[in-house]
Amino acid sequence: MITFYDDASGERVELSAAEVGSWSAATASLLTEECGLAAGARVGVLLPPHWQTAVVLLGAWSVGMEVSFRGWGSAGLAPPEASLDATFVESRRVGSWLDDVPGGRHQFSLLGTAPSGYRDFVTSVRPHLGSGAPPWSVAVDDVAAAGGVTFGEYGAVALGVASSRGISRGDRVLIDVTATEEPLIWLMAPLSVGASIVLCANLDPELVEQRVASERVTKVLAAAG
Repeated sequence: MITFYDDASGERVELSAAEVGSWSAATASLLTEECGLAAGARVGVLLPPHWQTAVVLLGAWSVGMEVSFRGWGSAGLAPPEASLDATFVESRRVGSWLDDVPGGRHQFSLLGTAPSGYRDFVTSVRPHLGSGAPPWSVAVDDVAAAGGVTFGEYGAVALGVASSRGISRGDRVLIDVTATEEPLIWLMAPLSVGASIVLCANLDPELVEQRVASERVTKVLAAAG
């Protein structure tokens, strides 16, 4: 379902649909059972495209939480309208506007050593692996993202993005993470139509042709130029 490469480190992680579901359910359990949050809680996610980012997003959404990723990209960081209940942050982005957001927060750091005040996500979520699927469903008119965007609206846009890019069921989509940091494009559009994802960080241009062949890639989403 999701294959992740980092050509700088040599990392390769392959997750089946069942494994993505297991990590997502564990994230949902971390947020609800350990952090005491419920549907409607506001979760800030400031993470680059990565397999761990995928399970954080899917886990939070599976229990009806509102995800905020305002200021995710290179345009700069801007504070949300209200306090966050939990934050998931790449360690290099700690010290941003998140430090000034009012209210109690559960803070997790991914993709690096957790700084003071933040818990390491993988260490925190591992005890929850094996948790069952969340015991409640999410309604299409529940809020999925900052700005009041509902799950129904978000899903419809994801389907539209997949259609506009020619992505359909059974495709394997190679995505250069520098092409987009928007999860609607790199995560939800492919998954919404039953495609799988080959997510590549620090993509070596000389390896693209080889990777397309070895991973049976049918679509490529690359950075401009």
